[in-house]
Amino acid sequence: MPSATCCESLRTYLTGSVEVARGYARIAALVPSGGAGLATLLIALNVVIGILPVLFIVATSVMIGRVPAAVSGGVGSSEWQSLVGAFVLAAAAFVTQQIIGPAQAALGELLARRIDGRIVERLITAALQSTGIGPLEDQKLLNDLAAVVTTLEQSFRTTGLACAGLLTLIARYVQLLGCVALVGLVFSWPAALALIAVTMAFRKGQRGGLRTYAKLYVTSMSIRREAHYYRSVALEAGAAKEIRIFGLVEWLSNRYRDLQMRMLNLVWTERRRIYLRPFIAYTAFGLIVAAITLASLGRAAAVNAISLTQLALGLQAALAALRLGEHYAEADTQTQFGMLAYDGVQGFERGVAAFDDKAVRLEPRRDPRGLPHSEIRLEDIRFSYPGSDRAVLTGLNLVLPAGKCTAIVGLNGAGKTTLVKLLARLYEPTSGRLLVDGIDFRSFEVNDWRRQIGIIFQDFNRYELTAAENIGFGAVELLGDLKKVREAAKQAGILSMLDRLPLGLDTPLARQYADGTDLSGGQWQRVAIARALFALDNGASILVLDEPTAALDVRAEAAFFERFVELTRGATSLLISHRFSSVRHADHIVVLAEGRVIELGSHEELLALNGRYAELFRLQAERFTEEDVETAELDLADLADLANENAAAEVGAAGRREDDR
Repeated sequence: MPSATCCESLRTYLTGSVEVARGYARIAALVPSGGAGLATLLIALNVVIGILPVLFIVATSVMIGRVPAAVSGGVGSSEWQSLVGAFVLAAAAFVTQQIIGPAQAALGELLARRIDGRIVERLITAALQSTGIGPLEDQKLLNDLAAVVTTLEQSFRTTGLACAGLLTLIARYVQLLGCVALVGLVFSWPAALALIAVTMAFRKGQRGGLRTYAKLYVTSMSIRREAHYYRSVALEAGAAKEIRIFGLVEWLSNRYRDLQMRMLNLVWTERRRIYLRPFIAYTAFGLIVAAITLASLGRAAAVNAISLTQLALGLQAALAALRLGEHYAEADTQTQFGMLAYDGVQGFERGVAAFDDKAVRLEPRRDPRGLPHSEIRLEDIRFSYPGSDRAVLTGLNLVLPAGKCTAIVGLNGAGKTTLVKLLARLYEPTSGRLLVDGIDFRSFEVNDWRRQIGIIFQDFNRYELTAAENIGFGAVELLGDLKKVREAAKQAGILSMLDRLPLGLDTPLARQYADGTDLSGGQWQRVAIARALFALDNGASILVLDEPTAALDVRAEAAFFERFVELTRGATSLLISHRFSSVRHADHIVVLAEGRVIELGSHEELLALNGRYAELFRLQAERFTEEDVETAELDLADLADLANENAAAEVGAAGRREDDR
């Protein structure tokens, strides 16, 4: 049994050593990306920094050995001059080390920042060049990304610092080899080998323990992400009102504390396992070797087997070698966590590539401009999100006629938004085909196809940029065409409100910027609608609106859809909405349930069918009838934008001012 245990321990040690060596190799391969000249200079500086302490030990030992003779010879004697020479050499080594050290640290920081810049570029490239959004919704890849982003934010565990830290190890190990060589040369090679064994045993404990501890950082990343979320909620302004109104302060504090304690308990448990009993063994081994070595040196000096200079050399070199078994503050944490961060970078890049590899691309390439002329046809489309066994679309067959408006309705989870993602090629169907005028849409370049689509997502983005840029992103190549931007804003019923902002359409839509402002939910939704209409007016032939009026009240929504038919005349449009007062304007309506079409027809035809659509329509109509007062109110900004009823708004404002007087 002891033999088996020893073999298992040896196997674990060798496996860990190989793992560390591979990690170092990956990091070393990144060093040239910080600049070959800079890397070469740093290597040279670290070699010199490693040699200087050894030179200092030699010089001071020679100085100590020559003190008796110098005292006997007196000032001015050759022995005295030799002593002074040794002192000057020791002082020069010490002063040079003090000068080179800060230079090495500064150049290492420069190398780290350069490499971290390359890492950020790689992450952004991988995230933005992903064909779809699957990698950004995959939990494992999000953990990889979070590990990298966290190290970059903390700025002391980055991959760049790992590269700089790796080079500093040159200085440490050059010094270790020099000290061990001195012991071997002046005293005993077996003693030298024993010293290096003790030092490397402590290094194994330090680096091996840190490696094991660092794995906790990865395995607990999901807990860390959750804790970070609660901390952000508590500290940022967005949720401040509700936290106070609903009395969530204690709940948030307790939740955050519980998550932190879960992480700390993991750390404490592993730290006891890693650093308690193993280091008792390392310390015992080190004490035994150090005691034997130092005692042997003393005995050899006592019997005149070695000189005073040799004794000083042996003692200083042995103690310096033992001291090098400590934690390296300039390298250990940086290299370990930097390697983990780089593993996250490579894992994220591989994950993105794997998602893109699943995207089927057909030859020959086709030009989608102006399509469709007749229809978009979905044939037996099936889809499940990666990592999920639940099918969202289960054999969807659907035709979207060109130049017509098709509305999609259904309960939550029916697959409506998923259909939009597939149409925009943000995901690839698990099976089935999507044909545009009979052409498989996978034969189009992804970006060319997306350029044909103007879209407003249910969770549309609110860019902290100017109003003009928020709208112009619908056709970014025409971003500077203010006339067209204004026309899209006018079509969406938001132009007059934007013109009243401090800088008009050049106003930043964020309060934290000079002259910036924020918009209401309904106003933001109109900006998003304007963005989609801007795309439609400038080359897109398909308009997709996923809950486009969810933030508008009933009358504002009704006014928008009265104009919607005129705005989208001749375009192929897809409308998704829970409000049946909106979808009734569509040319035909599709009812989805459990990922497939269960009803299809016009508003009147579906009411006559008396099926699912008719049932849901009647339920919603009754609710709006009962709650008409509550649900049909308008804010003054929407009132002005929708119907140009500025007079009514001004009368109301004037009345309030009179009351204030």
